[in-house]
Parts: sequence; structure tokens; C-alpha cells
Amino acid sequence: MRDLILLPLVLIAAAVGLAHPWQGILGWVWVSVMNPHRLTWGFMSSAPVAALIGGCVLVGLFISRDRKSLPLVAPVGWLILFMIWVSVTSVFALFPDEVYPMWDKVMKIMFMTLVATAVLETRQHVHALIWMLVISLGFFGVKGGLFTLAHGGHYQVRGPDSSFIGPNNELALALVMSIPLMRYCQLQLQAQVQAQQVWLRRGLIVAMLLTGLAVLGSQSRGALVAVSAMALALWWNSSRKLALGVALVFLSPLMLLFMPDKWWDRMATIQTYHEDESALGRINAWKMAWNLARDRFFGGGFEIYNDYVFRLYAPTPEDVHAAHSIYFQVLGEHGFVGLLIYLAFWISVWRTTRWVQRNAVGEEWRWAADLSGMVRVSLIGYAVGGAFLSLSYFDLPYYLMVAMVVVRYKLMLDQAAVPYGLVPGAGWLRKAGSSKGNGAQR
Repeated sequence: MRDLILLPLVLIAAAVGLAHPWQGILGWVWVSVMNPHRLTWGFMSSAPVAALIGGCVLVGLFISRDRKSLPLVAPVGWLILFMIWVSVTSVFALFPDEVYPMWDKVMKIMFMTLVATAVLETRQHVHALIWMLVISLGFFGVKGGLFTLAHGGHYQVRGPDSSFIGPNNELALALVMSIPLMRYCQLQLQAQVQAQQVWLRRGLIVAMLLTGLAVLGSQSRGALVAVSAMALALWWNSSRKLALGVALVFLSPLMLLFMPDKWWDRMATIQTYHEDESALGRINAWKMAWNLARDRFFGGGFEIYNDYVFRLYAPTPEDVHAAHSIYFQVLGEHGFVGLLIYLAFWISVWRTTRWVQRNAVGEEWRWAADLSGMVRVSLIGYAVGGAFLSLSYFDLPYYLMVAMVVVRYKLMLDQAAVPYGLVPGAGWLRKAGSSKGNGAQR
């Protein structure tokens, strides 16, 4: 039954992508983040749904008349440079015959990130992107929160199999990052008084609480650290610090006290990491990545987490683990140059959020200021939680980069006030009137 429900939705998303690539991108985001096909048990579970939608979007780039312009701002440049460097390191990889599947996966994610940046344009496009992320991850947040309530927190909350967010730790980080996006959606609804939007705002409050509970229910120690850092950043960025602070002070203990003893025992190992086998295995993998990068200028490339590499570079050769850190993952796979490019990319995204915050003045741009603040909070969750997970190529933060680049591009267009030409640092502009219906919207 699920297969029969999902099939027409995927076909519609693919068909829409032919006519309007920006709408097709929303379908791509849906299947790549939520992985709805992984929730089926029939023919759709292994169907190439992302390839179908992505292929239609690419065809739509040539046959549709929608705007297609890649803003040449810093994050875009750093991302393209990182893609080039990853391709170079794959040529010089320790196992060049084995890296293609992972290289192909990473290149698809980053290439479609660039496509999304090129086809999304208006405020409505950005809102649709954020809402798609909220819906895709909110499904697992609400479901996981209810699951935690029903079972008293005794079982781990997990995501769909064979996806980035399948394991409990990875899902927890994605849910942590989704909470600020839910808050952004709620902020955009506050000025609207229609009854259905009042209930939607209340629904988002419930979704945020259940998602927070699902994060705890994942039993992920890294996510606990990440959600703590994110909550502090959320409070710091809030214009209602007192109200939010009181809510956090009262709600956090209630949620924590709900968790069983085994959850507390697991979280207590954060302080005694030197006695925990999992933590020691991660440190061993980090040291392996460091030693490998020092020995090889291009790093080891993809697929380096095996007995052979650990015998060469790990302090404890028999303790083979994945990188369990976005930073050490990039360092081991792409060397110090790769890590510097990767960090420069995310620093440029952070600086873009700050630029938007400073330049989004006036009531008409309040939404942009709100978005930049919530994206920063989400990125803090990624930066902290990602220090303990191998999620360097996870889709979600790259889509946040897309949203901020599009907003900055719109702000620069508005400030430039020219019909066509070039805006320094913003890439090429379309001729006036080439997309009047969308270009006039803020």
C-alpha cells in the first residue's frame, strides 16, 4: 500500500521538475532528506527515486523558462573548489578502484546543491525549501517523540534504513538541526491570525517538544552535547530571552527526568570517556586520520576505514572505526588542504548569515533576519554534533547554505537597484523582466 501511495507522488514530483526546476528541487530535497522510499517494503524501497527526480530537474534546466543563475558568492566558490579537490584526492586515493561509489554519491549531493542555488529565487522559494526540510525531518521528530513517550525512553529512536539518518546518532543530529527551522516557520506565522495558522503555530510548538524528546530518545551522547549548545545559541539569538529561558528551565528537567536509568548511565560516560570503548575507538580513528594526513598530501581518499589503513596509521591497529567526526573524516580522506577548504566553506556560510543579518533591515526583510538567526543556530548544532559523527556530506546543512546564498543574492539585487549587469560578489544578473512574476517578490 505504501508503495502505491508513494509512486504517484514521485512521478508528480518528477513531472513538475521538467516544467519548473525549482519545484523539482523541492521533490529532490524531500526524497534525499526524508527518504520516504526507505519506509516502504515493496518495489519502491529500492527504486531510484532521487535519480528520477534529479534527472527531470536537469532536463528542466534546458527546456523551462524559469530563472537559472548561479550566484557567485563565497560559499558557492568554496563548494566548487572542494568538489574539485575531492575529485583530485580520489585520483590519488589509497584504493582508487574502490572510491567511485562514494565519490559519485558526494558529487551528486554537491552538484544538486549548486543546481538548487541556481533555480531558487524568491522569498516563497526559500520558505518552501525550509518547510520541506521541516516536514521531512519533523515526521521523524514527532514519530520519534511519541515512540519515546510510549516506551518510556527504553528503546533507541532510529531513522530509515540505508540513509544518512538511519542510525540513532545521525538521526539525532538531523533532528537537533531541524528544531531552529521549526522555530523559523513559527515566527513567520505569528503575524497571521487565521484560525488554521493559529493551530499550525501550536502544532509547531508540539512538534518542537516532541522532536526534542526524540533527540533524547535516540540515546546519542553527541546529540545531547549538540542540543545543549543549540539551546544556548537559540536563547542567545532570541528577542524574548526571559520567556525562552524560563521555558527551557522548566521543560528541560521534565524531559530529562522522563528518561530511564540506562539513559542516564549512557550519558554519564561523557565524563568518563577514557573508560568507554566507543569513545576510545573514536579517538583512535581521529589519530589514524591525523597520521594519514601527515603522511599523504592528498589524504587517503574515500574507503580508508579498514584493517590495512589502521595497521599503517592507527595507535591501536586492531580497533577499526569510522571517522566519527566531520573534521577528521575530511582530514583523513582529503588531507590538510581538503580540511582547510572544507572549513573555509562553512566559515563563508556563517559569514553569509552574518551579512544577511546586518543588511536585512526594515519590516519587509524581517523574515530574512529571522532565517539567518535560525540557520546560525542550526549550524552550531551541526558544528558541535558533527564533531562526533561521520556526516561531512550530509545533505541538510548544504541546503541551509542554499537558502542563505539565495537570500543574500536577493538582498544584493535589492541594494544594487540595476536592471541587469553584474553585482560584485553576486554573480550574473538576469535581464529585467526575464522573471517578473518571481523577481518582484521579496
